[in-house]
Amino acid sequence: MSDPPSDFSTLLAKARQGDQDALAQLSRQYEPKLRIVARVLLGPALRPYLDSTDLVQSVHRSLMLGIKRQQYDIAGPENLVALALTLVRRKVARKWRRMQRQQRFDRGGSETGDLANLLTSLSGADNPARTVELREQVDHVCANLDETERKIFELRSQGYSTAEIACQLGLNGGTLRVRMTRLRQRLRTAGLIEEWL
Repeated sequence: MSDPPSDFSTLLAKARQGDQDALAQLSRQYEPKLRIVARVLLGPALRPYLDSTDLVQSVHRSLMLGIKRQQYDIAGPENLVALALTLVRRKVARKWRRMQRQQRFDRGGSETGDLANLLTSLSGADNPARTVELREQVDHVCANLDETERKIFELRSQGYSTAEIACQLGLNGGTLRVRMTRLRQRLRTAGLIEEWL
């Protein structure tokens, strides 16, 4: 059950002033869902490297600092939950890219795998029926990628930065950012997590 907007606004105002009780009440509004999403997103590939409790604490710390500094425009409890979930998805994606980048440096090169398998595994679905559904969505997205888009996905999943990808593909940074924005939109439309890109 969510708080009425006026109660939420009062709570948010107190939290921005550093009221610890208000901060604790706000965290109770998003934390249960955040814990579930963190466990799902980590999936088997990242669980050995990142604990879901640590991830939730990191999101909590970022969110509380942002609230105190008035960095976020939060209209209601639903916006607070959505913001917390966005932060957790971004943190997991960043961790994945850092790991892939380190592995690439450790291997002394890069290797490409099956893009559809990679995107499906990153989606973190534990339910077999959901995994099949995700795989169909991923296959559809991958079938409609041109060679440059496919290479962007592969390089990004291996931990390459935007500047490194632009250099490898011979694109300028602005063009690459536009293409990546369009690819993220396609992932979002397909119901996939766009933070991996």
